[in-house]
Amino acid sequence: MKRTKTFQVHVKDLAIGGNNHVVIQSMCNIKTEKTDDVITQIRQLESLGCELIRVSCMDMNDAQAIQTIVQNIHIPLVADIHFDYKLALACIEAGANKIRLNPGNIGKKENVEKVVEACKQYHVPIRIGINGGSLERDIHEKYGKPTAQGMIESAMRHVKILEEHDFYNTVLSFKSSDPLLCIEAYRLASETFPYPLHLGVTEAGTALTSAIKSSLALGNLLLDGIGNTIRISVNGDPSQEIIMAKELLKDCHLINHVPNLIACPTCGRTQWDMEPVVNEMEDYLKTVHKNITVAIMGCAVNGPGEAKHADIAIAGGKNEGLLIKKGQIIEKIPQDQMVLRLKQEIDAYKEED
Repeated sequence: MKRTKTFQVHVKDLAIGGNNHVVIQSMCNIKTEKTDDVITQIRQLESLGCELIRVSCMDMNDAQAIQTIVQNIHIPLVADIHFDYKLALACIEAGANKIRLNPGNIGKKENVEKVVEACKQYHVPIRIGINGGSLERDIHEKYGKPTAQGMIESAMRHVKILEEHDFYNTVLSFKSSDPLLCIEAYRLASETFPYPLHLGVTEAGTALTSAIKSSLALGNLLLDGIGNTIRISVNGDPSQEIIMAKELLKDCHLINHVPNLIACPTCGRTQWDMEPVVNEMEDYLKTVHKNITVAIMGCAVNGPGEAKHADIAIAGGKNEGLLIKKGQIIEKIPQDQMVLRLKQEIDAYKEED
């Protein structure tokens, strides 16, 4: 799929924008000064496929913890900073690979200059994050409510500050809890700015509401060729964010190293306990990095057809099922052996088969 052309920004050794793939991002939900816990969480997210991680920086303890964290992870780290330019400087010196900062919110011109010079010295990009619910008072009063035009106007102010300091190593985001406003704002931004765009629906809620809102907003944008990094914000465990982002990118045909799990919804024709098998295989496939389609079907009506086109499949019968590989029946197995046999076949599967 053709991506909208943007400037290319490098975050450590990770290229964002240009013709590069859409980068999966998440954010730790642990206070950054708790370095051991943060490192453990980041490593878990790495194993699931996270490519860029953001941590909050609320005070100097958080900023100083970044050095230890960066030394013990393998993906680039973004420091999230608000209002205090000294925290930005401390995070940059500690080894943050990118900062999230709105330059119009850190006070005097000389404060901005100090941050920009540090970013230039250490080759650290800045993400300007525009939130529809937190626009400047005069912009909110001008439009009367959060609008795409108001979000673009706010971004222009912050971008202008950086460009006046000859700084173009910039990423932009335009988040809202309203998915339709997100679509409008990002589309307008892609026509207005040459910078890479970080996609997200903010304050999206639970796994259910976030999945629906993010699929609606970000799916449309990705299919338009818009977006260079993505975070699906979910209340709770951030590992859910990685799993959802991978699924969305896979379904938009933007990545191909994510398993595709097909499972029928079950009905009165199903004569075996299918749900536990599907759930266990879904968990197992989260850490599998292969382009493989696995089908688990409940009966003989749709089962054989879906199984025929899958790489590995189960077509269920009465308390048993047929194990099928590349359309060929391998063996008949009882339900209590289905999970084990599927895992064995998935582990042995080679994508070039």
